[in-house]
Amino acid sequence: MIDYDLKKIRALAFDVDGVLSTNNVYLFSNDGQPIRTANIKDGYALQLAVKRELQVAIITGGRSPLVRQRYERLGLQNIFDGVSVKIDCFYQWCESANLRPEEVLYMGDDIPDYEVMKACGCPVCPYDAAVEIKEISCYISSCCGGEGCVRDVVEQVLRAKGFWMNGLNDKVAFGW
Repeated sequence: MIDYDLKKIRALAFDVDGVLSTNNVYLFSNDGQPIRTANIKDGYALQLAVKRELQVAIITGGRSPLVRQRYERLGLQNIFDGVSVKIDCFYQWCESANLRPEEVLYMGDDIPDYEVMKACGCPVCPYDAAVEIKEISCYISSCCGGEGCVRDVVEQVLRAKGFWMNGLNDKVAFGW
């Protein structure tokens, strides 16, 4: 279980490669864009968090129209891609969304996430994160990146807030 008062969490933010997708990308020569995976259960949990009025953001160094399209279809409005300095983006997002850093859970897996994880209230990571990231995390998921780690932490937050399995008749769309 996450060692943090999850009732204080108002926002969730995630890296893409190694968190929302596996650590592997498939390279194809036709357009130069790497192909990424996406976990359906992660997607379900994210769109439910949006529906339950949590702020949800993606902060990634990568830039992929398909990644943007997938998460926009799930209802995410704060998708920051092509970000070279994540901490600056994190603080700008917090300010624009009227969030305090301690109200944010951030899941990252590698060195580019380090500063944000030191700044946010609840730093968490996938099982296969870099050692330096594991050392500063208050929770290490039992799932690897792209294999349910996002579902793991989102579900814990929603359960702590009483939003998980509450209103089973709510219509929840998947997006894809």
